[in-house]
Amino acid sequence: MTEVVAQTAPRASFLTRDRIIKWAPLLVLVFLTLVFPFFEWLEDLQEGKQHLFLVDSRFFSIRNAARILIASTPALMVAIGVTFIILMGSIDLSMEGTVSVCAVIFAFAFISWGGTLASWAWLSIPLALVVGAVLGFINGLVHVRLKIPSFMASLAMGFVGTGFALLLTGGDRIRVEDEIFRSLLTVRWFNFPIMVYVALAMTLLAWFIQSRTTLGRNFYAVGGGEELAHASGLNVTRVRLMGFTLAGVFFAMGALLAVGRIGIAETATGNNFMFISITAVVVGGTALWGGIGGVWNTLVGVLIVNVINNGMVVIGLPSYAQDGVLGLLVIIAVVLSTDRKSVSFVK
Repeated sequence: MTEVVAQTAPRASFLTRDRIIKWAPLLVLVFLTLVFPFFEWLEDLQEGKQHLFLVDSRFFSIRNAARILIASTPALMVAIGVTFIILMGSIDLSMEGTVSVCAVIFAFAFISWGGTLASWAWLSIPLALVVGAVLGFINGLVHVRLKIPSFMASLAMGFVGTGFALLLTGGDRIRVEDEIFRSLLTVRWFNFPIMVYVALAMTLLAWFIQSRTTLGRNFYAVGGGEELAHASGLNVTRVRLMGFTLAGVFFAMGALLAVGRIGIAETATGNNFMFISITAVVVGGTALWGGIGGVWNTLVGVLIVNVINNGMVVIGLPSYAQDGVLGLLVIIAVVLSTDRKSVSFVK
């Protein structure tokens, strides 16, 4: 009688590196939404205040959630535009100039064409989106036709955009006071402003482009290996141009929401979007070398950045501490997402 020995295949580990990378940003977001109320609770206990954890938390309130989402919406639009570029393995640093130009041109056109959405001024919205697309196309053209590295081409175009916005405004602020347009901020559905729902709709559109269109799949193909994409017959130049153009549209959408949020368009409208958007994309889990990540990662990354900024204000930490924490978070995110065994050198 022969003894049959059953051989079982080795069990795959549940905590694989890929799973950790995939779920780490979401787990960080959940952790942050709990840790800030905890610090707030400890602070109140030290001051002798009665405070039920989470229930009486200022951070965990609907009002504060709305505040975080309002701050997140313009940055989310800009970060989604950056996501498309990074998926292709490139980088776009033109967002600050593009946002400023789109905001200023929108405001000038809005006032000139009636000053209210009930008039012809509504045409200033598609005008701003077209301006963003044109700037993005020029940005991509400088990169692919002149063979200039994307970070340098886009950085230069960002400076050009900021200078052009300053030339248009002369350093002045343009106020957009139309009640209909400002209802993006002032009118609330289920405790959240309309602009939050507009940003959600645009995020769903971006996800559809990324995952359900040929263009979106081509972004991943180019980012996954440009030489292989070339060999398979893909027109990489056209894909890159379309990617930069699409990014410009989302930068313009970020400009519209930024103006809707504060009611002012100026040269400084685009300030700080570079740091926030790049940080959000990286922290959200989209790989800087391309082909990994996407729109939902960016949404989580934007929320992480704004939860940190908001939470540190709630618990009373200074602004320089916020920047330091975000800087450390970027380093940790890059370390976790980089497979150093397959990377022979870092450039």
